[in-house]
Amino acid sequence: MGKTTSLAAVRNPIGNARGLPNEHYTDPETFKEEAKAVLFANWSGIGFGKDVPDNGDVRPVEFLGMPLLVMRNHDGEIGVFQNTCRHRGMILVSEAKNLRNTVRCPYHSWCYSLKGELKATPHVGGPGHNTHELIEPAELGLIRIRSHVWRDVIFVNISGDAPGFEECHADLLQRWQEFEQPLYHGGVASSFKLEVKTNWKLAVENYCESYHLPWVHPGLNSYSKLEDHYDIQQPQRYSGQGTYVYRQLTGEYEQTLADFNDLSKRWNTGAEYIALYPNVLFGVHRDHSFAIILEPLDCVNTVEHIELYYATDADADDNRSVLRETNARLWKTVFEEDIDVVEGMQKGRKGILFDGGRFSPAMDAPTHNFHQWVAGCLESSRAQRGSSEA
Repeated sequence: MGKTTSLAAVRNPIGNARGLPNEHYTDPETFKEEAKAVLFANWSGIGFGKDVPDNGDVRPVEFLGMPLLVMRNHDGEIGVFQNTCRHRGMILVSEAKNLRNTVRCPYHSWCYSLKGELKATPHVGGPGHNTHELIEPAELGLIRIRSHVWRDVIFVNISGDAPGFEECHADLLQRWQEFEQPLYHGGVASSFKLEVKTNWKLAVENYCESYHLPWVHPGLNSYSKLEDHYDIQQPQRYSGQGTYVYRQLTGEYEQTLADFNDLSKRWNTGAEYIALYPNVLFGVHRDHSFAIILEPLDCVNTVEHIELYYATDADADDNRSVLRETNARLWKTVFEEDIDVVEGMQKGRKGILFDGGRFSPAMDAPTHNFHQWVAGCLESSRAQRGSSEA
């Protein structure tokens, strides 16, 4: 572990707080510390249910170097496992596919069910002997990773000791309870990714505040102005922004996207954009939603995986296909407008005299909330590590 950074100033009230020190954006050793204390210790997004649509679908995912395997079993349930054979540690699946019934290790042909159970161990007791008294299949199933699917995002808790997802995020689930209804992915045009030369936290920080809208998003700001927004924050859980003036996209003949069912009037012109800590960004509107998973590659590179969802099935609602494509294109433009600023902040962190920066008490509460949460995760991890080393 590298030099331990000081977080005291980060934990101050917003009026005299400093942001996280430079090392949290530039230092590989600090990145490793955060991987364990922040990303592995909490519910992090790693993928989307839409990418394993059919029973038997499996998809390998690498999360911060850890090989994971997402599988949809024959009950339609999504499970996440370590993508490692329990025999000699071989990677089990190297590309997305449908396996029907069995995950077979390509090395010695040990076989697992889609629920991770060890089902076959060929010749483990010698040629022609497929069992051995010292090899107990019930104890050698794939290592299951705690997982939960919400709004089609697959969350995992690698450490295994975070509070349950629904307990941890009960406040947000209640806040958006009206949107607990079927989501339909918008199709090929509604799926894209952006490769950004920045630390993942800067993408969170930028997303959760509206302060930058007049200068970075002039098109959006032309009708959804700074004064039309409000801050959202739940200590230790999430933060973001909302708008009072969401305007539905209309087509050539004034058609609109289908609304979600039975929403309250506040959503007629309202929308909310929330960063669910640590690495998932959500947006909800009366007629569509989106989810963004931030995949940290290292301390200076992040991939943003973006998916858009609607209230109706694209295959059964072809007359709105142009609207969906236009909507995806507009959002892609907005997200691309943020690239220069998050990459610029990353470059700025090379300024060795930068002290973490200050927060506007009036405008930066969502970002300050995130910094305090990250600092709290790190302090808790450091305290546990110190206790175990004592």
